[in-house]
Amino acid sequence: MLEPVSFELAETMVGQEVGVSPWRTVTQTMIDQFADATDDHQFIHCDPERAARETQFGGTIAHGFLTLSLLSAMTFDAVRPLAGASIGVNQGFDRVRFVAPVKTGARIRARFVLTKLYARPSGWIETVHEVTVELEGSPKPALTATWLTLAFVEPPADPA
Repeated sequence: MLEPVSFELAETMVGQEVGVSPWRTVTQTMIDQFADATDDHQFIHCDPERAARETQFGGTIAHGFLTLSLLSAMTFDAVRPLAGASIGVNQGFDRVRFVAPVKTGARIRARFVLTKLYARPSGWIETVHEVTVELEGSPKPALTATWLTLAFVEPPADPA
């Protein structure tokens, strides 16, 4: 696990790249398991021979939503958590674009730029990251997104 960062230090990082995940290979097994979990067995994902024969991809490609869902794991590998945060939750996306297909066997990694950090009085801290999932050896990314998350940090006790 990465060393936590204080809210004050995180504030100084707004506008900067705050992490790059390690490369990870997207395998046919991952694609098939995602297809089973989502009931999306379209041949471009699950039938390597047909996909090679009938598509311009030369084989199967990952579901766009599989690539998107890998952001959770990639953020844990790349972005330091906020100190004192007891929980983090996904708030959603303002924008997601699937730019280039992720072919089976491709390696991807994510770059995170912190664009917003806001502490609510309730203890919830909003963060916004611009995320780019890179495809190794490709000039185009696999996806770009604006990702909103929340982390809960217990507010300091009132000294009164």
